[in-house]
Amino acid sequence: MLGRGSELQLPISQAVRRLVSSVQAVLATGSGIIVIRSCSDVITDRHWLAREYVWFLIPYMIYDTYAMYLCEWYRAGDQSSKHSLTIFRNFLSKNRLMITHHVFILLVLVPIAQKLRGELGDFFVGCIFTAELSTPFVSLGRILIQLQQQHSLLYKVNGILTLTTFFMCRILLFPFMYWSYGRQQGLSLLRVPFHIPFHCNVANAFLIAPQIYWFSLLCKKAARLFDVPPAKKDS
Repeated sequence: MLGRGSELQLPISQAVRRLVSSVQAVLATGSGIIVIRSCSDVITDRHWLAREYVWFLIPYMIYDTYAMYLCEWYRAGDQSSKHSLTIFRNFLSKNRLMITHHVFILLVLVPIAQKLRGELGDFFVGCIFTAELSTPFVSLGRILIQLQQQHSLLYKVNGILTLTTFFMCRILLFPFMYWSYGRQQGLSLLRVPFHIPFHCNVANAFLIAPQIYWFSLLCKKAARLFDVPPAKKDS
């Protein structure tokens, strides 16, 4: 009975997690756009969402980590009651990059956003919020795979939107932030890294590194999607 129940619970849990992630992404992106548009001075201008939305982000990150573990637990089926330590190890192994991402946000970015940056940089916090724009498209793609629709036109269109939004809001986002600062300070884009605190460059490097890795994975999936070998003829 547990095995059959787990088979039903797994797709439900995955779908719920993706739905929650998409809702959070829409809220984060909307908040980020509002903050960006409200800050004409990228250093000193303030908007309450830049600080208050983070309090919503904290429980979401905790929930998402637990939801990933729950999916792994359901995936184990009948073995879940006997090998919980093995399940936990598998969970850490399969999701280590995402877990590291969540822990980094909770333990590093949240203190910076809420306390260490003082009264400065709401504009850049808003920029980071908009990085979530690609999440609904990523979630939709996984749901379509779950529904065995990975060869449909919708899946291909969604794949293009995923790549586009991911590249714009998770890769180009960082040059945009540097450019915005440089424009205000009268600096070229290439000179900006040498005129901001070193720890800002380090933090941005830690943030963009996993994004580049994930984008490379998306590109590989897209290449396989649009390079389907011709079907074999019946002999």
